[in-house]
Amino acid sequence: MNTDTVLCLSSKGFHRMRYYDWGDPANSRVLVCVHGLTRNGRDFDFLAQALAADFHVVCPDVVGRGLSDWLESKQDYGYIQYMADMTALLARVTGGAEKSIYWLGTSMGGLLGILMGATRNNPIRKLIVNDAGMLVPKAALERLALYVGKDPRFATLDALEAHVRRVSAPFGALTDEQWHHLTVHSARQHADGTWGFRYDPAIANAFSGELNDIDLSAYWDAIACPTLLLRGADSDILLRETAEAMTRRGPKATLREFPAVGHAPMLMCDEHVRVIKDFLLDA
Repeated sequence: MNTDTVLCLSSKGFHRMRYYDWGDPANSRVLVCVHGLTRNGRDFDFLAQALAADFHVVCPDVVGRGLSDWLESKQDYGYIQYMADMTALLARVTGGAEKSIYWLGTSMGGLLGILMGATRNNPIRKLIVNDAGMLVPKAALERLALYVGKDPRFATLDALEAHVRRVSAPFGALTDEQWHHLTVHSARQHADGTWGFRYDPAIANAFSGELNDIDLSAYWDAIACPTLLLRGADSDILLRETAEAMTRRGPKATLREFPAVGHAPMLMCDEHVRVIKDFLLDA
């Protein structure tokens, strides 16, 4: 794994977005993996290792998360800024060369993929949307608003991990190694020795005010590339009726559902990796 930063522009100036990449940078096939709302690019370490022989895998920390800068203007946290940053990232990793771009997004990263994939002249050849859909229900947003941006503090890293296991139980049956990996790479130790999360609490600004369903159906209908839709069988973000509707309209996605998982599948087990690899390599 290599790591670097790309310079991006927001309303108050430039900021740096960290990214991690696996495989040969000269590979003509580039897989961009984008994480969920409070997560970071290291979530994809297991998947990236498995795909590095076939793709140049690039996993950014979306601004305000992981090792990326925090924005000076907190109102800039939103999809317009994220799409601009991803465009800068694509320019960096392609170097102006003609390359095949594949996109895998979990939750927020999946919604970004839908928006990018619907944009005219976009470069995405294949799209994988992991537990995100053309309709995000209000009830699910209200659940997320209960903990996003609360900035809890814990006396030890072990206590933080116990919290991660509790609030992220819908991720499914992960191994101890995987839970520790998810915790360590999302953890931040404060000056007083306590532990918290490595993201700007202001990313929760999107949840201020009255919450309503998010309807991206018009964007979904504009997507033309082959699309794989992944769903945790117990997800409250991507409801089953929404997922089934997404197989009948727009790109008419292929749906794969994973049992005993909620929001969102972390794509760390062999079965999940195999589903993704088969889709990406299928000519």
